[in-house]
Amino acid sequence: MSQTSASAPAVLAIDGGRSKTDAVVVATDGTVLAQVRGGPSSHQLVGPEGAIEALDEVIADACLMAGIDLAKPPYVPLGLYCLAGLDLPVDEEYISPAIALRNWTGRDVLRNDTFAVTRAGTSQQWGIGVVCGTGLNCVGTGPDGTVVRFPALDLLSGDFAHGGSWLGVRALGLAQRAIDGRGPATVLTERIPEHFGLPSVEAVLTGVYVGEIPHRRLFELAKTLLDAAADGDDLSREAADYQADEVVRWVAAAVTRLHLTDDAVEVVLGGGLFATRYDAFHHRIRTGVLATAPEAVLIYPQLPPVAGAALIGLDLIGADDAAKDRLRTGIGGPA
Repeated sequence: MSQTSASAPAVLAIDGGRSKTDAVVVATDGTVLAQVRGGPSSHQLVGPEGAIEALDEVIADACLMAGIDLAKPPYVPLGLYCLAGLDLPVDEEYISPAIALRNWTGRDVLRNDTFAVTRAGTSQQWGIGVVCGTGLNCVGTGPDGTVVRFPALDLLSGDFAHGGSWLGVRALGLAQRAIDGRGPATVLTERIPEHFGLPSVEAVLTGVYVGEIPHRRLFELAKTLLDAAADGDDLSREAADYQADEVVRWVAAAVTRLHLTDDAVEVVLGGGLFATRYDAFHHRIRTGVLATAPEAVLIYPQLPPVAGAALIGLDLIGADDAAKDRLRTGIGGPA
């Protein structure tokens, strides 16, 4: 392969979420030609049209940085679009035709963003990944390419502890119950008002109810609860345990369905909740996963999800290990 073809743009990789969208352009040899960040592109948050416009903006920025002529689409041979909200086939029916019409890439591959997180942590092309941030999702790929997915639609699909959004609401509820006498005392009655700079739990509850505090900000209380658990608050620990057990249930289901209970399967744990200093949360998850798959290897990814999307692209074009190592070394950003 000539140096020119090896360094030419080969993969446009996208990690699109509810808070931001990352894009990279990568050459066949793994060189990162461009890396940019834009706004949210989850169609569940901004709608299908808003998602496409957000993608258009970040892709244009990435291509310009890579020196690609925007007057000559498609810009890159392969596009990996790992997007939050691609939970069901109907989601792809919304988004896939619109992406195809834009003609950004010669071949479009759409996947849920959990696949990007997974590949950012695995040493090979198969394994299991869990994202536990605002929400909770899990995917698994077996050595033979078999894929396991979950709807991940909160209570609608039986998700009883759906990540930080659930844990934050739970924190406020526990504080309110302590204040009105329905539940035991908890330090959350002090820490939640402090977090929002308000005088009382009731003031926080009222603020959310009337819209002065956006409901999405309750996710911030997930960290408040986990910190309280680390400091010994019993109610917070019970809620954290329930969330940890839910993570274990998803992983155990994926491992069992893929028949990997006896394999050294890599289990990647990505998302904001896994950054907690509450060690018992990590221990409970590890113990639960190993109870189902004793040889499993738990991994906290050190690369950003967009690197995982790019690695999937390099997998698909048959890039060698040197190219993948070059990508891992050249990409920037937090995991």
